[in-house]
Amino acid sequence: MRRFMSTLLISAALMGGALSLSGCIVVPPRPYHQRVWVTGYWAPQHVWVGGHWGYR
Repeated sequence: MRRFMSTLLISAALMGGALSLSGCIVVPPRPYHQRVWVTGYWAPQHVWVGGHWGYR
């Protein structure tokens, strides 16, 4: 009985984990482009290029 209950508990946990990860949320695209902040970076020859706003 103990082996049966532990097997049942493990299989229920595996099924619950699989079901919780199998969901899919689809968000429709926005009708406009979203502005995002592009961080700065070091260019060749040690030149710092500052951040700027870009469109995604």
